[in-house]
Amino acid sequence: MTVTALRSQRVLVDDAFVPATITIEAGRIGAIAPYDHEVSGTVVEAPCVLPGVVDTHVHVNEPGRTEWEGFVTATLAAAAGGVTTLVDMPLNSIPPTTTLAGLKAKLDAASGELAVDVGFWGGAVPGNVADLEPLWDAGVFGFKCFLSPSGVDEFPHLSAPELRDALAEVARLDALLIVHAEDAAVLAESPAPPSRSYADFLLSRPDRAETDAIRMLLDGARETGARVHVLHLSSARALDLLADAKAEGLRVTVETCPHYLCFAAESIPDAAPAYKCCPPIRDRGNRDALWQGLHDGIIDLVVSDHSPATEAEKSRGDGDLQQAWGGVAGLQVGFTAVAHEARRRGVGLEQVSRWMSRSTADLVGLTHKGRIEVGADADLLVYDEAAELVVDARELAHRNPISAYDGRRYTGRVIDTLVRGRAGQTGWGRQLRRNP
Repeated sequence: MTVTALRSQRVLVDDAFVPATITIEAGRIGAIAPYDHEVSGTVVEAPCVLPGVVDTHVHVNEPGRTEWEGFVTATLAAAAGGVTTLVDMPLNSIPPTTTLAGLKAKLDAASGELAVDVGFWGGAVPGNVADLEPLWDAGVFGFKCFLSPSGVDEFPHLSAPELRDALAEVARLDALLIVHAEDAAVLAESPAPPSRSYADFLLSRPDRAETDAIRMLLDGARETGARVHVLHLSSARALDLLADAKAEGLRVTVETCPHYLCFAAESIPDAAPAYKCCPPIRDRGNRDALWQGLHDGIIDLVVSDHSPATEAEKSRGDGDLQQAWGGVAGLQVGFTAVAHEARRRGVGLEQVSRWMSRSTADLVGLTHKGRIEVGADADLLVYDEAAELVVDARELAHRNPISAYDGRRYTGRVIDTLVRGRAGQTGWGRQLRRNP
């Protein structure tokens, strides 16, 4: 259905809720008019209207591991959860998006499959510095690298000298390097015996792995002038490092994820691989400190890091958390989960939307998304703050019915999503390129 206008007593405009009627013209916001503005055509009355979520950290895995997740299922899950734009990670697809050929394979796989708009990250791996400029010119939004093993052989991690080389090239291009910051040496020396215990798994991914890797990244950014982004910050012990780097003027931004803000290690059962991710979910005090980091502006944005896998991969090792695939599937419920937890902490929906829509869009230069402004894409999330959502993993749209959010009960739910003025459906989404 194509909507002519949305009308609500609560429309989020410039970080404040106002009564308004949003008119939609050719997929863009034509006007933000008074609530009682008369409009001909299809007008939808909504309880609350927010900008669509822009999720810049999603693993779609197609082609090559489409049985883990594919463009159809991922983008339908996105639309069901209020996500109107996502940016796809360069792994765990085969081939990875580390060359022009890999990017073409990704674009071909996504053609005609998308329910929401999708952009693409490139990858920085050992030996592909010469591939970065062609990928950048082809429209990727930046480059992802790992500082520790990624979990898949076709996307190896960078050593310290290789990181410096990648940073120098990223600085030359004035591009963006986004970094999985865990230190390989720290992980190698940490105890990692076979175990079903979540406490044992946590010991195998200590805070120091993050702080040492972030320190190395910041040193490289300082030396080269490169723009860098810290992915999925888990350890609050890195916040002082990051605050100092920002105060110094380094071009660094930081994200965290719903699972770090909503779960705590003390409540995670043993032998429950749905909660396994790297870096790991840490304790309650750490979770509180991450919320404070968001409040203080040290952490800039919140993304899902949707990283699903098959039941066989998640259950590998029969509960041994060292063997199970690491990744939380949360694309469809992330916004609702964060909004619920934020409300519990006295944080307004306005701020949640900024972290998950405008700030994420701005990270990748999509300034026509993530905001309700005249001329912006009519990417809109209709939200009912009073409705209840009980998560049933079997009913989620992503490919495999496994999720750490299964059985959770939340106040508030997404009841409709418009992508450029239309309900998100397969074939409507566009492939996005970085604006030169």
